[in-house]
Amino acid sequence: MTRQSKRRHGRDRSPSPLSSKKHHHQHRSHGKSPQRQIHDVGKQQRPNFISYLDSPNLPSKIKLICEIVANTPSLSVEKLLDDNSIRVSQEDVEQVLKLSYGYPASAVKFFRWAGYQLNDRHTPYAWNLVVDLLGKNSLFDAMWDAIKSMKEEGILSLATFASVFSSYVLGGRVEETFMTFEVMDQYGIPRDIVALNSLLSAICRDGKAEKADEFLRIAKDKIKPDSDSFAILLEGWENEGNVGGAKRTFGEMVVEIGWDPRNVPAYDSFLCTLIKSPSGFHEALKFLNTMKERRCSPGVKFFGFALEDCVRKSDARGAALLWEAMTVRSDFRPDTQMYNMMISLHSHLANFDIARRYLDEMVCDGVFPDSKSYNTLFQCLIKSRKLIELSSVFTEMVKNECLPTQVNCIDAVRLNLDSGDPYMAIKIWKFMIENYQSDLEETGNFLVSGLRDCNRVQEAVKYAEDMIDRKIKLGSSTLSKLKQSLVKAGKGPVYDELLRKWKLR
Repeated sequence: MTRQSKRRHGRDRSPSPLSSKKHHHQHRSHGKSPQRQIHDVGKQQRPNFISYLDSPNLPSKIKLICEIVANTPSLSVEKLLDDNSIRVSQEDVEQVLKLSYGYPASAVKFFRWAGYQLNDRHTPYAWNLVVDLLGKNSLFDAMWDAIKSMKEEGILSLATFASVFSSYVLGGRVEETFMTFEVMDQYGIPRDIVALNSLLSAICRDGKAEKADEFLRIAKDKIKPDSDSFAILLEGWENEGNVGGAKRTFGEMVVEIGWDPRNVPAYDSFLCTLIKSPSGFHEALKFLNTMKERRCSPGVKFFGFALEDCVRKSDARGAALLWEAMTVRSDFRPDTQMYNMMISLHSHLANFDIARRYLDEMVCDGVFPDSKSYNTLFQCLIKSRKLIELSSVFTEMVKNECLPTQVNCIDAVRLNLDSGDPYMAIKIWKFMIENYQSDLEETGNFLVSGLRDCNRVQEAVKYAEDMIDRKIKLGSSTLSKLKQSLVKAGKGPVYDELLRKWKLR
């Protein structure tokens, strides 16, 4: 804090959540002075904060200041900064504070030192960072001292209190979060719906939706919840998988604010929560139909989550119902990821005609297949030994620059050789040597041996020589097989030339 701010603290009578006598004994630990409390944080277990060590490309000045803050006892920070003749801007202060959460005592010393240079003109954001780093280190007395200074400077905002909400919740002090909300207006920040939603969000993010629900029931007597209030709480129930809580909140939302087509996040979270229960998918579909009757609908989040559930359970019928619900809407089109899930589902069920249809329909919806779209289908065609379809898909995906994976190529070469189609095996091999630089030896040897077994010895020699030229190791066993065939065909000199090249490799 600045010197001027420190003088004002002695006569400041603005309330904090802990100022009432009712809570004095319950929170006796807050009796320590702010400076003593800051020093004591070193004895506590610190959370994992991002530091300058996680930011390798920092400007040299910022790195130097961060090193001083991180590695210097707080009482010596100001002197060392002076000794290095460092000058700072408002932006420098912000950047250093963001990387100094793990060293609150030294960070506050740096902030105070920088205030001398800046004539106490720190930015509101820098002040908020100080409040946040103190709060995140559970230094709540010092945090409130900073807030009181900000009040006198006239720079308090809802963002400041959002930070306080978050710090108390993370510190396991939800009741103090509620008390903070109650005194906000005494600091000049209105207790309106935006503030209430900020409080609910902080509590729900920490997995305490039940507490948020309890507080909302009390607060709604004075502050009318809006769609965001219910959406935040429904997302909290979703994260905790609490179906009962979600149903209760959803029912209250419908009664209190009605059906609103714009309230997509709330519908998303509610339906996603239902799906997580054992028989939730069919219940979610029922609610989906009810929403449709009210001209409301969830968004991409729910449909994507529900499709993933269908793929996991190999539920083609459920996926078809979802797909129909999506595509009948004029304002909604499936994206590439959703198409890929349908392609994956039907490919693994060996419904290749249906999978191919989804692949072809993508362009009509203004989205385009990617490598995953093709590779999923390609892989399943290989496993099902569908040679004609495999050949068609390979040709199309290469043409569209959606490259098959090397694993799929290897499997496809083997399948085609085993099935007596060396032409397609050669085509895929040519693609491999043009696009992959390693792990080619096994497939190359398999190709040469396979061509020889198909009585295509001349081509086998050709690709054996090409392997040698490309420094792809031709195995001695492969060479021995070629020798047998060439000698038998009276082409010993061809083998001798191949052997010569092989020895020189």
